[in-house]
Amino acid sequence: MKLIPKKVFFTSGVGSHEDELVSFELALRDAGIEKFNLVYVSSIFPPGCEIVEREEGLKQLSPGQIVFCVMAKMSSNEAGRTIYASIGVAIPKDENLNGYLTEYYGYCDEREDVGRYAEEKAEYMLKTAFGIDPAKKFNVTRKAKVEDGKFTTVVATAVFIL
Repeated sequence: MKLIPKKVFFTSGVGSHEDELVSFELALRDAGIEKFNLVYVSSIFPPGCEIVEREEGLKQLSPGQIVFCVMAKMSSNEAGRTIYASIGVAIPKDENLNGYLTEYYGYCDEREDVGRYAEEKAEYMLKTAFGIDPAKKFNVTRKAKVEDGKFTTVVATAVFIL
């Protein structure tokens, strides 16, 4: 049995709490994916995978289900710092070829276009793998300023549906 996703949706979230684990849970809730057993996978966009809206994708999943995803995650308790999590996406025109997803996370300036960097690196991977430009490229990025006395967590996620 091949576990090749047929669909994918993208989501992001932010959470803030005195406890780091709880801030992560709140970020997952904000992203709408807290009810699933998430299994992290590497960064290949499956050939022929259809991108669907978050709401449509969530309807196809059940609480407790094991769900594969690519996730960028950043947590910090450094008050006043801006953190980010970003997924870059590069998809070829030929649906028989795989595309690439990249995960970046860290600290940034509020005005810094960190999502574009993630997108450019996904494009680079596609170009160096197949010698082609992407037919479609984009990023899903979440930024947040860390609150005083709390952990803040941001997530950006590609959620696969088998």
